Amino acid sequence: MSKVCQLTGKRPIAGNNVSHSNRRTKRRFLPNLHKKRYYVPETDEWITLKVSAKAMRNINKLGIYEYIKSLEKKGIETGITLGPVK
Repeated sequence: MSKVCQLTGKRPIAGNNVSHSNRRTKRRFLPNLHKKRYYVPETDEWITLKVSAKAMRNINKLGIYEYIKSLEKKGIETGITLGPVK
């Protein structure tokens, strides 16, 4: 299961654990991802997305349909196909 947000593209990044004695060991910072179903009333369908918390906040603010359309307008490939607007 890949740990990449479908909408924002957030993915794990690498860093270090730093101990009190300043020794460093590698670690990964994982994005805050959730698998969530959204209803798109414009197309009358449900879609399942793996989204980050930041993407969820944007969806709550704009609506799922408008958010995906704005990403497509910016040229970001989401891999989500929404049917024609009814």
